[in-house]
Amino acid sequence: MNVQIPSRVADDQTAILTHSRAMAIIDTRRDQMFPILKPEEIDRIRRFGDIAHARAGAVLAKAGEVSPGVMVVLEGAARVTRRDALDETHLIVEHGPGAFIGELAQLSGRPSLVDVHAVTDLEVLRIKPERLRAVLIAEAELGERIMRALILRRVGLLETGAGGPVIIGRAADGEVIRLSGFLGRNGHPYKHLDPDAVDCAKVLIERFSVDEAELPIVLCPGGQLLRHPSNAELARCIGMVGDLDPRRVYDVAVVGAGPAGLATAVYAASEGLSVLVLDTRAFGGQAGASARIENYLGFPTGVSGMALMARAYNQAQKFGANLAIPDEVASLECAADAGQSALDGYHLKLVSGETTQARTVVIASGARYRRLDVANLDQFEGSSVHYWASPLEAKLCAGQEVALVGAGNSAGQAAVYLASQVKKVWLLIRGKSLDASMSRYLIDRIKSLPNIEIVARNEIVELEGEDGQLRAIRHRDLDTGEQVRCEISHLFLFIGAAPNTAWLNECRVELDNHGFVRTGQDLAPGHPSLQTSRHGVFAIGDVRAGSVKRVAAAVGEGAQVVAAIHAYLAEPVTTA
Repeated sequence: MNVQIPSRVADDQTAILTHSRAMAIIDTRRDQMFPILKPEEIDRIRRFGDIAHARAGAVLAKAGEVSPGVMVVLEGAARVTRRDALDETHLIVEHGPGAFIGELAQLSGRPSLVDVHAVTDLEVLRIKPERLRAVLIAEAELGERIMRALILRRVGLLETGAGGPVIIGRAADGEVIRLSGFLGRNGHPYKHLDPDAVDCAKVLIERFSVDEAELPIVLCPGGQLLRHPSNAELARCIGMVGDLDPRRVYDVAVVGAGPAGLATAVYAASEGLSVLVLDTRAFGGQAGASARIENYLGFPTGVSGMALMARAYNQAQKFGANLAIPDEVASLECAADAGQSALDGYHLKLVSGETTQARTVVIASGARYRRLDVANLDQFEGSSVHYWASPLEAKLCAGQEVALVGAGNSAGQAAVYLASQVKKVWLLIRGKSLDASMSRYLIDRIKSLPNIEIVARNEIVELEGEDGQLRAIRHRDLDTGEQVRCEISHLFLFIGAAPNTAWLNECRVELDNHGFVRTGQDLAPGHPSLQTSRHGVFAIGDVRAGSVKRVAAAVGEGAQVVAAIHAYLAEPVTTA
């Protein structure tokens, strides 16, 4: 079964994480953002909802609280508003008969990002999240219009930061960069206020009696104040992730939301399997950090990694997959080792202390970024040393000279992107050239750009700076030993990654000498494809030994593993 979102809707999803426009999207695409459904179209979807009434002035949805779902206005009018950092109200739109209330949050049952009030006495057709997903699948043409509207409304909120948390702290602070990057990579609106540049931030700091050492702080839509929150704390505060039911047994638990994991989620959920996806940081994985992918089939002009992954993320939600991000898996418990039968499936313990169960597990945890072997590297990570090149990092170093270490495709894509934003990119590589490790089209692109200079056979040996701010780097020629000092404030590292498999130690899934998961024929002749040494546990993507490190290959394995899962679930139950 091959189910896809229509291409026009997929194109709209590109805007989710590339939403900087000369004009606000609400001005340029208002008709698509706020379509009016015809009476016959409303009649077609009545079976998916129930009728509800509200008096004039009633609250239909409140930012920070879970709303009842999408609401189609049958009679009366409703007003949608957003609140700014000072809790002042701003009108977004007023809906009349035929319009519907909601955006992407209502597709997954997450808290509302806006406030909605009844202007007059109101009658609505209320469609809950699970029924909304049924509408999108059962009514393809109408579902396309609704899906496009939900996506474009989220883009509008991203443009203004409406409905999201407010981060108060200095722009160069590594913690501010971390929090902003986390929300941005997850397609969630937010507002950043720098107390050195915005008077409003100073007012809020005084209002909440915040000490300078407590910055950054975060104001959640529900009114909570967080001081130096972790990504997980922030996510729970704004409702990005909720509590998991420890009694529920999913058909498939996917660990990792990169291209392989998201592909599994889309194909498995579209075929009726119950799917849980867990990831420690954000959807997209390393592919999401790619500024532009130009060799992915079907995108002749290229596509940003985050735009591609945002499409997959929304597609997985459309088919009903439960995406719990960020929720980090601490360990996998194997049924046989716990004295249980395979019928009990597998238990996953989360860092949060929660547990969840699944009949099968797909390891798609990819890899962790490798770090430079430099003594004081950790002092500059987050503020001056970066592991991906997004618009957030580009804004920090606009007009400056930057250094980038790496010789693979990800490094090449980052170098090309940064070259369009900064004064100069110094590309440091250990080899003599890029020919052995980078695609030809990227090598040609790099050579054509006058502000990228390749420094071959060199490695960084020292970082200089203070208070978390990098001031200079020192690199050494591997052939002559000569060292050169360069004044650099931002360093980008794309030096490969190590497999993320430490969480498998308890279950003792078999790994190769480099820590990658062994599967299929690599274990024994005739062993099921993509299955690990544990029955019912599969591995796909970069974490799998022998995998092709390409986005297309990861997506292909994500689709292929669903067939293997069906075959496993159809087998008679014996032992794990």
